Amino acid sequence: MTNPVFTPINSLRRGNPTQRDAYKVLESLGVMHDFATYNPILCGTIPIGINVDTSDLDIIMEVPKHQFQVFEEKLLEYYADKEDFTIKRTTIRGQSVIKANFCYHGFDFELFGQPQPVQQQYAYLHMVIEHHILKEAPELKSQIINLKKQGLKTEPAFCQVLGLRGDPYERLIEYGRQRGMI
Repeated sequence: MTNPVFTPINSLRRGNPTQRDAYKVLESLGVMHDFATYNPILCGTIPIGINVDTSDLDIIMEVPKHQFQVFEEKLLEYYADKEDFTIKRTTIRGQSVIKANFCYHGFDFELFGQPQPVQQQYAYLHMVIEHHILKEAPELKSQIINLKKQGLKTEPAFCQVLGLRGDPYERLIEYGRQRGMI
């Protein structure tokens, strides 16, 4: 299950102004190249054009558990000097993860590594589902953006518009699976 719409980042070059700026910043930072062995994919709202002022650049990566230390050291080596840099290890849905956050050239970044193929990670699956929803019902785009501007995260905004109840992160996955989007 892959979706070439979201790999590589070259499609951002022809996108809206934020997408074009994101492309330039990603190229300047070199993260997609420097971390290529971890199969980085840019996820979130910017690739699908529903970003707001507070949207960040989320890059997910597949990091085998036995490489966590090496991955963490590489993150520190490359980005510890960036504005507002933080790094932490945590567990999400039973999976160990490493997250690094920082600011670079006007964009907030979140680099996310876990021992799971990127096309199976929730961030990727959510983006694919959201993309399909917006293709099928483009009139929802403005509603989603308005809810995001009011402070809702992306997945809860989609669930609200679709009338889905419960954990928005799980419900969106279920919705996408039921409709063959993923």
